[in-house]
Amino acid sequence: MPSKVVRRAAVAVVAASLMLAFAGVASAAKYIVLYKAKGVPADGGAVIRNAGGTVVASYAQIGVIIAKSSSSTFAAKVRKDGRVEAVSATAGFATQLPDTETLGAGPPVDGTGDVPVSDSDTLSGLQWDMRQMGVPQAHAITGGSSSVLVGDLDTGLDYTHPDLAPNIDFANSTSCVGGVPNQSPTAWDDDNGHGTHTAGTIAAAANGIGIVGVAPNVRIAGVKVGDPDGFFFPEAVVCGFMWAATHGFDVTNNSYFADPWLFNCRNDSEQRAIWIAESRAIKYAESRGVTVVAALGNFADDLAHPTQDVISPDTGPGEERSITNACVVVPTEVPGVIGVTATGDRRLKSYYSNYGTGVADVAAPGGDRILQVTANAPNGRVLSTYPAKFFAPSPLIVQDCSVSPCAVYAYLQGTSMASPHVAGLAALVISHYGKLPSGQVAAIIRQTADPQACPDAATLALYAPFPSMSNGAPQTCTGAAEFNSWYGSGIVNALSALSQ
Repeated sequence: MPSKVVRRAAVAVVAASLMLAFAGVASAAKYIVLYKAKGVPADGGAVIRNAGGTVVASYAQIGVIIAKSSSSTFAAKVRKDGRVEAVSATAGFATQLPDTETLGAGPPVDGTGDVPVSDSDTLSGLQWDMRQMGVPQAHAITGGSSSVLVGDLDTGLDYTHPDLAPNIDFANSTSCVGGVPNQSPTAWDDDNGHGTHTAGTIAAAANGIGIVGVAPNVRIAGVKVGDPDGFFFPEAVVCGFMWAATHGFDVTNNSYFADPWLFNCRNDSEQRAIWIAESRAIKYAESRGVTVVAALGNFADDLAHPTQDVISPDTGPGEERSITNACVVVPTEVPGVIGVTATGDRRLKSYYSNYGTGVADVAAPGGDRILQVTANAPNGRVLSTYPAKFFAPSPLIVQDCSVSPCAVYAYLQGTSMASPHVAGLAALVISHYGKLPSGQVAAIIRQTADPQACPDAATLALYAPFPSMSNGAPQTCTGAAEFNSWYGSGIVNALSALSQ
């Protein structure tokens, strides 16, 4: 594990990249205007205009307006409206997605129903992750139904990838970057790679090439909320969840942190409008039947006992911000969201994975290149789809040239890779049992997970070189075998979930 000095240097690099990213932003800043009531008054637009702003988007269902203004007095003027709870500028507020390392209408949606599929594609033998959670056996029951729609809220997806193209729902895909939906495929195309990887884990087709996703018969919509540099701005996140809520989505996967600071403190005036607006959007989606799945993060943090935030860019290089349990991570700590920790091929928590009692609901394969390299997982990571335009010769890049041009796949690790396994499982559950309330889908996934006890002393000692990146605390596991801070209810089991 890097020393504290090296970790702080990494924070400085992130902060510097943020400054460069924001240097080219136009003078008009974006703002979240949060109303006390979950509604937008009829004269809300007039208030924005009179304060020197323009309405970018209005979400009456949750009492939020996204606005932009170049006036330095805009926020102060809007705050004078007694109906407004808070106003926050979003221009400098984002959390970078942490790495762990020709246009057409698209193909028609496959009409496949709730029927079995085979896990015999050309690269299926490399998918240790699917075997860990019993996906091939579950596929003997169902590969999912095309009536089920999963939204991958990420950096977009490569709609030309031959393992994704059969299942992409073009009509419900969009880009929310900037806060306004843009359905042009060039807008929601993946210019980062992360979104294509998570999408493949969810819904890569069982078509004889490459890999097979957890739910290879369902439809998947790319909802781009992350920009090319992996920043997830608040206006994009709110837009993404409202899109999912109003377009019939059944499930969303969320492999990111959404807010200005990694930890968002409820009593901070600058953060309040942002995290409440995002929370309202998520809860609204849940109320419309959307099952929301989210990654816990990759900083080896106990999210149930946070003390410091040194990752966020707003504190500046070398600074540490003291925090308490009043500070939360969105979306994973929003009520009703299924929070996912990562495991490796040895069925242990990945060395980098966040955890926490009451935050971790279940665990799923995310990869572990240090503690869990095995014969089944020779580099420890998870293989999934990747944009061909990012191809470069590497031991972590695999090509399937049974199609032309060759389809590209990449090995990555992170809780970002774990979360889409659970989103795919949620889609299988809905495919098999029918449309269910999001809480019932979550209950099935939790109740059928394989319990995993906290590690013994010898195993826990393996994690000593990997303390929390936020406060240097050693990793600890608390709780019983049936439910604990590392695995929640256990490692998800697809076959058990479909055998109720």
